[in-house]
Amino acid sequence: MNFFTEPTAYEKTILSDLQGAWECLRATLVEQASFAGWDKLLFHADEAMSWETVRHLERMAPLVVLIRNLAIQGHAPAQVVEEIDAIADILAEVLSVS
Repeated sequence: MNFFTEPTAYEKTILSDLQGAWECLRATLVEQASFAGWDKLLFHADEAMSWETVRHLERMAPLVVLIRNLAIQGHAPAQVVEEIDAIADILAEVLSVS
C-alpha cells in the first residue's frame, strides 16, 4: 500500500495573493469592528471567500464593488479601504490572466 507524501516544494501563485488579501481584510474588519456596517462587510467578505465564489471568480468583482461601497458609506477606517483596493488590484490581475 502506498501512502501519499506531502510535497516539499510549493509554487506561490496570484491566487494565493488574492486569498491572503481577503484574509487580511477579514482580520482587519474584526479588529476594527467599531464603524457602521462592519458586520455587513464581514458577511460579504466571507461570501467572497466562499468556495462557490472562488470557483467562479467573475462573481467576486461585483462583491468587491459592493464591499467598497459599504465601507465608504460606513466611514470605514482607511486601512479597511486600502485593503479592499489591494484586493481589487489583485483580482483585476487574476481576471486578466485567466
